[in-house]
Amino acid sequence: MDGYFVHIANRLEKIRTAADDRPSGILNELKTWELWRAVLAEGIATLLFVFIGTMSAVGIVPVTDVTGNFVRIALAFGLMIAICIQMIGHVSGGHMNPAVSIAMAVAMEISPTRALFYTISQCIGAILGSLLLKGVSPSTVHSNLGLTTINSDISAGQGLACELIFTLILVTSIFGTTDPNRVLFGSPALGIGLTVTVCHLAGIPFTGASMNPARSLGSSVASDSFGYHWVYWVGPILGGICAALIYKYVFSPYNNKMKMEDAAALMMSSNDMVAIPRSYYKDGSAPSFAVTNEKSESSQF
Repeated sequence: MDGYFVHIANRLEKIRTAADDRPSGILNELKTWELWRAVLAEGIATLLFVFIGTMSAVGIVPVTDVTGNFVRIALAFGLMIAICIQMIGHVSGGHMNPAVSIAMAVAMEISPTRALFYTISQCIGAILGSLLLKGVSPSTVHSNLGLTTINSDISAGQGLACELIFTLILVTSIFGTTDPNRVLFGSPALGIGLTVTVCHLAGIPFTGASMNPARSLGSSVASDSFGYHWVYWVGPILGGICAALIYKYVFSPYNNKMKMEDAAALMMSSNDMVAIPRSYYKDGSAPSFAVTNEKSESSQF
């Protein structure tokens, strides 16, 4: 029954956006407003995410409870990423992270062109978010506006491994919660937000738990500090790529299986399937296209 409702929702979305299908080819994609709208959404969402997230890490008041401070930072990042995904997830996918966009390109969920422009927009958004934070913060904290730094007791290699693992967990969670073949009536945004929160709770003392090259870039530019900055690019990107390959080719139980839409269409075509009566509609009759296009529409699934 769950599959039926998923099918209906997906079918309605396809009908509504039939004229806006993504064109094939790099040049054709670059000509579409849909791409640039998504790129703009990624930049604005990343700006807001970085501004609110790193604001929670700025030492504007003395920290008396280190553990409590970690919890505050973790919740701020986790809840804000969930909010931003709810805001623009349907517009661009709600990546706000170059590691996620690159992973999606590797898994062939988006084009390399889209991933490139997403990454550029995310980096610009993150820098602007950090500069905005700098503009509203006292000069006494400008040297550390939410910087992600490696603990002095661990090496750069250990820090890289931490960031790789954190991002692998995050991106695997993203693939799992947004898999279109999976029947999931829960909130992907909440699941991803909780993943970010947990990784922050565990990883802040080690590397600051970035998992996001753009987030670290923004803080580094605003704070004018780039110590071991490369770790926060190499680790997350490698972790995201590993997650994409592992989920797509190892973990996904839907490889070589019937798609959710095809399964729902097959179920609805069976003799024991109960149809929705026309009286369901407010005017007492189905829209004219529902009957005339019934066969053509069903052949699409």
